[in-house]
Amino acid sequence: MERAGATTMRGNPLTLVGPELKAGDAAPDFDMVDNGLKPVTLADTGNHVRIISVVPSLDTPVCDAQTKRFNEEAAGMPNVDIITVSMDLPFAQKRWCGAFGVDKVKMLSDHKDGSFGAHYGTLIKELRIESRAIFVVDPDNKIRHAEYVKEVADFPNYESALAAARAAS
Repeated sequence: MERAGATTMRGNPLTLVGPELKAGDAAPDFDMVDNGLKPVTLADTGNHVRIISVVPSLDTPVCDAQTKRFNEEAAGMPNVDIITVSMDLPFAQKRWCGAFGVDKVKMLSDHKDGSFGAHYGTLIKELRIESRAIFVVDPDNKIRHAEYVKEVADFPNYESALAAARAAS
């Protein structure tokens, strides 16, 4: 499934591969790797409330700020796990976290086959990177909140995602 024009970068329309998920949908499974190259599936993320923050690349200003913001928010949300997903290589994710002291967010890389992007509808076909999005998944693996940020360079609505995570925990 492809969604032409579902996102833009600097105003230029781009195609997202995969479905547009909504609150109430079952969270799809995925295959990614952590910064130790260990395979990770949805089941491996546990049975807590999870905020899945999806970014194109940690080496861009908005992605950098988004990931740092969720790292800060994690301190006040002990019953919520926060995961950042990008196409960045696991080594780059680990280096970035070390450089900025990001230690409360779990980093997962979708670089291998784009499984997360294809299942969650965040894979930008033309660029093979993730589009900016946030999902809140409850302990029963139901999506409680889904936001696909229309313009890749814009910030997500942090407050909506955080409120949904608090309500689900």
